[in-house]
Amino acid sequence: MPKANLMTKTFSILVLSSALLITACGPSDENNDNHANHANHDNHDNHDNHDGGEVNVPETYTFESRFVEGESSVSYSGQTARHLLINELNLYIGGQLEDDALSNTAFGSQEDFYSALLFYYEFDSDADGATELQTSTEPSAKQATFNDVSTEKDLVGKTAGNDSVTDHKDWSTEFAGWSDASIAANGGDIGSPEGLLRAYMNTLATQAYDLSQGTPVADPIADGETLPVYVTPTGLDLKQLTQKFLLMSIAFSQGADDYLDSSTDGKGLRASNAQDGDSAYSPLEHAWDEGFGYFGAARDYAAYTDQQIADGDLVDTDGDGAIDFKTEYNFGASVNAAKRDLGSADGAKTDFTEEAFQAFVTGRAIISAAGDELTDEQMASLEEQRDIAVSAWEKAIAATAVHYINDTLQEMNKFGTEDYDFATHAKVWSELKGFSLGFQFNPTSPMNEGSRFTDFHTLIKDAPVLPDAEEADIASYREDLIEARALLGDAYGFDAANLGDENGENGW
Repeated sequence: MPKANLMTKTFSILVLSSALLITACGPSDENNDNHANHANHDNHDNHDNHDGGEVNVPETYTFESRFVEGESSVSYSGQTARHLLINELNLYIGGQLEDDALSNTAFGSQEDFYSALLFYYEFDSDADGATELQTSTEPSAKQATFNDVSTEKDLVGKTAGNDSVTDHKDWSTEFAGWSDASIAANGGDIGSPEGLLRAYMNTLATQAYDLSQGTPVADPIADGETLPVYVTPTGLDLKQLTQKFLLMSIAFSQGADDYLDSSTDGKGLRASNAQDGDSAYSPLEHAWDEGFGYFGAARDYAAYTDQQIADGDLVDTDGDGAIDFKTEYNFGASVNAAKRDLGSADGAKTDFTEEAFQAFVTGRAIISAAGDELTDEQMASLEEQRDIAVSAWEKAIAATAVHYINDTLQEMNKFGTEDYDFATHAKVWSELKGFSLGFQFNPTSPMNEGSRFTDFHTLIKDAPVLPDAEEADIASYREDLIEARALLGDAYGFDAANLGDENGENGW
């Protein structure tokens, strides 16, 4: 959509508790779409006010280098590459995998299918970086291959527990939320994030191999019907579980517990703000950028309406006739934030999109205006913005979990009717589970208080309750889901109007 068609909305000014004065650049108007929409401004002023004072905040995530004249200091191509790897794996599972199984040509064993999935998880850019991307855009994308985006990136190395310097827990021993050992029968140690992901993919590879041998997954409820290759007869959608848990165990974990964390000297917010070698940025600028990159927003995110973000509409901001994945595409949590803002109730509107984006831009402006070392006041202001950004990011995820609890309740309402669809039931429950496993990766998550996290996962279980269960078990599980939803509402302070009723309606 042309920029002229975008509505302009208020860019709020954040008043910080520290000595810094934060001001927004550019004009502001209002409408009732509940999402900040700003004109695209690239006018970031470099400041020498290193001891606290005025910090000008641009309306886009655009910052000139303090070290190399005429260059941008923003860099997070690796995070974009990992978002694309997650998306490409999801596309493969949802499409080509079943075709590979049905063609029964290049895949002669379960191990062959497993290797096809690991192609993305253990991606080798040296050998496969020229692979063409399947993620499509309109207009077409500027980058055609993985190496066009970034090189030497994979998913396994950044899965929670595998880049452990800043981890607030030992994920090989303290990972929680999944206890069903049956998923590990096909390989994988479910006691760690990587192990659980491998168990999902091993199970998926087994079902794909069985399909190649003429044995599809039978629908346990609809006689004579079969299920997609990625749905198990126990009600797990392995496509959704894999994608959502990757977004949480990599993007959210790396954002909240690494790049935006301030507990480890020399890492995250404790990195140096002096020039990094001959780069155009400092290590601190780069760390903040990488956290923003994992949130997944386009650099002019605030110029989009919530509806545009939710619908996947893209804007060729620089007018070059192509969509740049590194600057003009919305990935992951940034999209869910808009969906939940759209779905929030009148009188209880949320604005996760503005909260997150404005905090990311404001924090980056604080860093850019500082010297080689931040003052105590500047660091306090930066941590305040980090807290706002990560909280909005996580609240968007928690609201999404509420949404899928409600979807699961609605599917359960269809038990015994022609409207019930097993694959849909598995899908919505698996999205709930995959996202919810990730709360533990934020060291300051309200879900980590007391036994909230384990209580929540005890309530939602490791698989949905299906229509062939005992009536008492079905009724009990419905009550458990409603209790789990209330637990989220309490943890995040969600308005009751957004939680929904006993049927999963009239809420997110």
